[in-house]
Amino acid sequence: MSRIKLLPETLASQVAAGEVVERPASVVKELVENSIDAGARAIEVGIQRGGMSRIRVVDDGCGMDRDDALLSLERHATSKIASAADLAAISTLGFRGEALPSIASVSRFRLSTREPVAIAGTEILVNGGRIETVRDGGEAPGTQIEVRSLFYNVPARRKFLRSETTEARNIEHQFCLQALAHPEIGFSLVREEKIALQLPTTTSLRDRIRDLYGVELLDDLLEIFACDRGGVQVGGWIGRAGVSRQTRSQQFVFVNGRAIESGILSTALREGYHTALMRGQFPLTFLFVDLDPREVDVNVHPAKREVRFRDPARVREAIVEAVQRTLESGRADWQRKFRAPVAPAMVLPPGPAVTPPDGGTTSVSSQIVGRDSARPSNFAPPDQADRADSLNRSRPIEVNRPDLEPQVEPRRDQQFQIIGVLNRLYVLMENPDGLVLVDQHAAHERILFEELRRRMEEQGVPSQRMLLPQIFSLPPRDAEWIEQNFATLQKMGIGIESFGANSFRIDTLPAFLEIADAAGFLRKVIDELKTTSHSSSPLRLGEDMIAKTVCRHAVKANDPLRYPEIEKLIRDLLACDLPYCCPHGRPTMIQISHAELEKKFGRKV
Repeated sequence: MSRIKLLPETLASQVAAGEVVERPASVVKELVENSIDAGARAIEVGIQRGGMSRIRVVDDGCGMDRDDALLSLERHATSKIASAADLAAISTLGFRGEALPSIASVSRFRLSTREPVAIAGTEILVNGGRIETVRDGGEAPGTQIEVRSLFYNVPARRKFLRSETTEARNIEHQFCLQALAHPEIGFSLVREEKIALQLPTTTSLRDRIRDLYGVELLDDLLEIFACDRGGVQVGGWIGRAGVSRQTRSQQFVFVNGRAIESGILSTALREGYHTALMRGQFPLTFLFVDLDPREVDVNVHPAKREVRFRDPARVREAIVEAVQRTLESGRADWQRKFRAPVAPAMVLPPGPAVTPPDGGTTSVSSQIVGRDSARPSNFAPPDQADRADSLNRSRPIEVNRPDLEPQVEPRRDQQFQIIGVLNRLYVLMENPDGLVLVDQHAAHERILFEELRRRMEEQGVPSQRMLLPQIFSLPPRDAEWIEQNFATLQKMGIGIESFGANSFRIDTLPAFLEIADAAGFLRKVIDELKTTSHSSSPLRLGEDMIAKTVCRHAVKANDPLRYPEIEKLIRDLLACDLPYCCPHGRPTMIQISHAELEKKFGRKV
């Protein structure tokens, strides 16, 4: 029985039609998606000269009989939807019935297909959209499609193709996207008759990522803490806190197995990584979002790159929650690295600091003000006077020398062994995995940031009344948003009230912010809070200022620290919610494994 049918005119008119063949990579995308929809378990993609000379896609899917094969070359002929109701709940990758006729119209096209139970298959040759030959074929069950001389009859479009290397790279990118989305399918990529990538069938995304990008990348990834929020399931792998890229080139997002580009999802990822990424950096992401097909509209763009969500806020909340929980769960792995016992270091008794010839020192002589230290009742960070007082109560110690007995023993519950301080900035530590370097300034920034933010959330944001209240007007949509979020603005320390139609009066602002233009500040608040989740802290807009404040008061480079102070610094850092990076996204700790050290010294190849 024929599976492929022509769509009725009324339904065809509702499909977002358009040219799907932009370049060789889009041909590969459409053909591979057809193979996946056909139930293929193995797909081979072969290209020559960047796909401009030849593209060949072979699969072992269900195949087609002769009637279906001929009908598949007609526009708006598909087996994937049959009614407007199907268009509102698309569960397949393709559905428009445009790919094959569009490709065949701009190339020398060959289709060979055979059903598993059929004695003979069907071979169709098409030249520039004109069917020339239809005959029996003897190929293996499945479908083979060969596209030669792409755009040979459209020279204007062929002229705008890039170099063969660039086009081949674009094809490889599409190939990797499909392989990531479907690890249960085996994929092969052949370039110029040589195997470039061969990916076996696997049951886990982790193995597919390893096969594509190597084991080293996996070390920088965390498996997403599975989240199901209101029917929105989020899974995959994301980069650890502080691991980022300068572009979105390794930010892969899939919705119901379809690779997409979405500003909503990118914003949600950024919010989930809040303070765990440097500004201007992008997270390393293999994110998979699954939801009811009726809740997402893929009939937006001819190339199906964009989607629309029925409830974008719910999708955003699910992603933010999943990313935040995953990053927080990674803290246990970090702490576990410091639990195994290590041999005690040799430490000299208290004495005068030794200054090396280059002017550096290994002594420590300043106090770290941590979460257990006494603080003033207000929200001001610790001042220099407090640290100076403690300096007079402690004496410096020196790092070990092997000819002396140890005088300072690590605590029984100590999870790390401090070796010394490099360049009066980097704390050197030993753990069971090797060497750990800690940036004392970044570590103290993270400790003070979380302490100050937590105090503000518990006790409220300190605010100050303006000398002259400011009155301003907003567009109706923004005005409505403010009226619905008066409570959130009050929690942020912003005193605001209605003052006529679409007008408002501000008389109070957060004390820790330096604001010259209250109206401009509120417009920024509206723009940023619209993109944040409902579960976000009301202090989100003030966190940048908090980070700048603690940066000024954290210990600096060249500030010498005592052994107990360094020990307290590390313990307070490991107790933080996100100990891996400072509030600006810079890493606080770097692990150098024994294997890396042995490789550097030539002990291992």
